[in-house]
Amino acid sequence: MNRMRIAARSDGFTLLELLVVMVIIGLLAGFVAPRYFSQVGKSQVKAAIAQIDALDKALEAFRLDVGRLPTSEEGLAVLNTAPPNEPNWAGPYLKKDVPKDPWGRPYIYVQPGTHNNDFDLMSYGKDGQPGGTGENADLGNW
Repeated sequence: MNRMRIAARSDGFTLLELLVVMVIIGLLAGFVAPRYFSQVGKSQVKAAIAQIDALDKALEAFRLDVGRLPTSEEGLAVLNTAPPNEPNWAGPYLKKDVPKDPWGRPYIYVQPGTHNNDFDLMSYGKDGQPGGTGENADLGNW
């Protein structure tokens, strides 16, 4: 009789056991995922602020060498490539190419600036639109 019980028993999981495990995994994911993704958004904002600061310093180094800031038309490209007829350019002022913001868009450089600076350097945040709050807020050197 014991042999029949052992032979009838399977070594796999029942459908009910699998469903219970799936529900537990779903509940855990429901608690963990929102916290994880909010941290990703915060880290992208921090990365953008750090990149803006680094670009700001590179622009100031350019100004010290050349005696002026790049024009809006020249943009940030002059940090890696010498503008024509500029003998005092001592770049490149960045180790790599000008980075895009953490959301994959180019930083916006305007000279003269409108936020009480000689120039504005900004990212429109996650939504790519002016204004906004939280991760969608504009980030700049002001």
